[in-house]
Amino acid sequence: MTFWRLRRYPATAIGVTIVGFFLLMAVIGTWVAPYGYADQKLSERLQPPSAQHIFGTDQFGRDIFSRILIGSRDVFVVAGSGTLLAVLLGLTLGLLAGYYGGPIDDLAMRLVDVLLALPPLLLAMIILGSLGPSRANVVFVVGFLYIPMVARVVRSVVLDLKTRQFVEAARLRGERSAYIMFHELLPNVLPPLAVEASMRFSYAIFLVASLGFLGLGVQPPSPDWGLMVGEARTYFQQAGWVLLFPAGAIALLVVGVGFLSDGLRRMLLPGGVSA
Repeated sequence: MTFWRLRRYPATAIGVTIVGFFLLMAVIGTWVAPYGYADQKLSERLQPPSAQHIFGTDQFGRDIFSRILIGSRDVFVVAGSGTLLAVLLGLTLGLLAGYYGGPIDDLAMRLVDVLLALPPLLLAMIILGSLGPSRANVVFVVGFLYIPMVARVVRSVVLDLKTRQFVEAARLRGERSAYIMFHELLPNVLPPLAVEASMRFSYAIFLVASLGFLGLGVQPPSPDWGLMVGEARTYFQQAGWVLLFPAGAIALLVVGVGFLSDGLRRMLLPGGVSA
């Protein structure tokens, strides 16, 4: 099963292209953007799209196209780091709960149920209201909120795998629990974990954008897309492009990650791609 078999699914190729483009811009956006993200020229404020400013300018005369390109870095750094944190901690929790079972499993899953019962955005607002808005705190919040989802996926896979013959054989050889978890179970957990991680990343993009919109995420003058949408609310009727372009960038990237996630599911999960 290879990436070549996904050629039958054009949506996956579209997702890879979209995500690849924004990832490339996250790396080189600062150098290819025609203007600096904080460059202001009040004499050109709220200018419509033109040859000079293809996405127009905002209320401070800043080039929206440049801010979107450079802002893709924040998306991948903040949402990506938060997702990575959730995957690492959720993987550890899911492995321990699924393998050992008993009181460890009961305690871990009850904590997971409590966190899942709370609306993620509300809980994020409460935490950031206490800690204060910053990149590091947003990364922590994203990771904390998505640990339960990752842990439940990993636990469900481990519960199925730990009764398989290869795990029983490892126990009969006298292998230690740590060896079984990380050498026998972990490689088989990675495919569904990769799919879950891609899904969590798409949700993390929305969460980070929502927090930026509410003023609880990355602070000005950062070109955070959610923050750009929040700042543009007042000017939407007067200059709709100020809001539409950053909102469109958020939607486009989320759709691209969704297509990519679907491709990973087809490729990595059993039965995902027919022969």
